[in-house]
Amino acid sequence: MKYSVIVPVYNRPDEVDELLQSLAVQSRKDFEVVIVEDGSENKCKDVCAKYADILDLHYYYKENSGPGQSRNYGAERANGKYLIILDSDVVLPEGYFKAIDEELTESDVAFGGPDASHPSFTNTQKAISYSMTAFFTTGGIRGGKKKLDKFYPRSFNMGIRSDIYRQLGGFSKMRFGEDIDFSYRIVEAGYQPRLFPEAWVWHKRRTDLRKFWRQVYNSGIARINLEKRHPGTLKLVHLLPTVFTVGVIGLILLSLLGLITCTCWLIWVPLIPILLYSVIILIDSSIANHSIQVGILSIPAAFTQLMGYGCGFIESWWKRCLLGKDEFQAYEKNFYK
Repeated sequence: MKYSVIVPVYNRPDEVDELLQSLAVQSRKDFEVVIVEDGSENKCKDVCAKYADILDLHYYYKENSGPGQSRNYGAERANGKYLIILDSDVVLPEGYFKAIDEELTESDVAFGGPDASHPSFTNTQKAISYSMTAFFTTGGIRGGKKKLDKFYPRSFNMGIRSDIYRQLGGFSKMRFGEDIDFSYRIVEAGYQPRLFPEAWVWHKRRTDLRKFWRQVYNSGIARINLEKRHPGTLKLVHLLPTVFTVGVIGLILLSLLGLITCTCWLIWVPLIPILLYSVIILIDSSIANHSIQVGILSIPAAFTQLMGYGCGFIESWWKRCLLGKDEFQAYEKNFYK
């Protein structure tokens, strides 16, 4: 068997149904699916049973230990030459495996693809997807274009040869950023993951801005932890959301000071950069999504993405770098048992 699709699941039966439906209509069929239920209360076992005669599907239930360890659990039971790691909130176009086959060579050890929003997604989901991939929010580093620098696949759409996965020990017990940690370890072992631009997935991400804030906040926390584990991986682009966050807070405070002192110019001048950035996001997202409604929603999504990440980064920097706590001490409540 060529591919084993590994999907950790936690309380998301409806999403699993959509993912399995997209797997059932793939143009290439040389794969098995390993669903690992990570201690869910709302199980997807009945959903999986619907596809038992359509897919080579294996369902496992285990105690909750987090997505990384659940992927390892599934990998131990997989039979494919390559492991395809997917999140439960993705949907595949029918040519997904065909795109991988057309790119994959015998020398490829690890690879990954980009993500996109589906026309059926809500406007909020489209706005969140824009904020995670656009040039004006992330520099486009999470888009689908090949670049000259190294590519680090993420767990929503990652492939790796099964023997290398086991050789490297799979995912670590990191609470946040375990997929980037694994990608770093792949590179540090002397392998270079490749981006397969046409092997993309539709990625639903979060359904509202509150959940999105928590997601990106955790990503900000992970960045400091990743630098501690892999010195030298912290780049300028990782600092920009924190600079943005401090800048926005500073400008708002200046505006409030103007309001308190009744200084008219001090009220409005600090808000000009914020308003200009909002207009840029509105125009760019409206054009990209062919929707003014998505463009409007992309403004709070962009600020959530940048400031959520920035706040998480600042908290982690304070605990890990200034207070000197180790990863477990700093985030003990967030680790799985």
